[in-house]
Amino acid sequence: MRPVEKGAPPGVFAKYQEAAPHLRQRLGDYCSYCERQIETHLAVEHVRPKSHNPALMTDWQNFLLACVNCNSAKGDTLVVIGDYLWPDLDNTLRAFEYSRGGIVQIRPGLSPGLSAKAQATIELLGLDKDPGNPGREPTYADDRWRRRQQAWVMVERYRQNLQGEDTQFVRELIVDVAISRGEFSIWWTVFVGDTDIRRRLREAFLGTHAGCFDATESPLARAGGQL
Repeated sequence: MRPVEKGAPPGVFAKYQEAAPHLRQRLGDYCSYCERQIETHLAVEHVRPKSHNPALMTDWQNFLLACVNCNSAKGDTLVVIGDYLWPDLDNTLRAFEYSRGGIVQIRPGLSPGLSAKAQATIELLGLDKDPGNPGREPTYADDRWRRRQQAWVMVERYRQNLQGEDTQFVRELIVDVAISRGEFSIWWTVFVGDTDIRRRLREAFLGTHAGCFDATESPLARAGGQL
């Protein structure tokens, strides 16, 4: 899950929907959770649901962007911020890893407490919904698992192409395709060891928090975050 930085509030909103263009301008047209590029129906997501927290309905600090699937999975669950991990507060790349086929898992080496929060976050958003996961099968309308699976195959192919033809043009093409597709974490994972591509991806995806990466583009603990 890509760590993001929204920046300071751009103003005061009479309606939360007014925040949408500002969020998209700062974070790109990507779901903050599953990371898919969404051209339409990308909603202003209330991290703490407005049904339980009406005072936060127009609070910039309570906003992210979410696709219909992540938004529906989360629903109006009563959220305690410290019980989960958040892309605008934590370096979520240090909590989650993406394995072959685009399966979202908890990164090894986390403390028991952080592992529990990472698992709670996966379940809250339904990121573990997969036809091969008994009891967590997705609905027919939830194809996030398929999109991750397809993305993984495609990104591996681009990495193989780069190994055969490592040119500036191919590197630029890879980044262009990535930002048009989304799913930053899959691109970042498959291109492990290629600091240049990882840097290009970080810089190209709007709102990626630069302070969450070291000089080799490996994830750093986020200042003020849980990890």
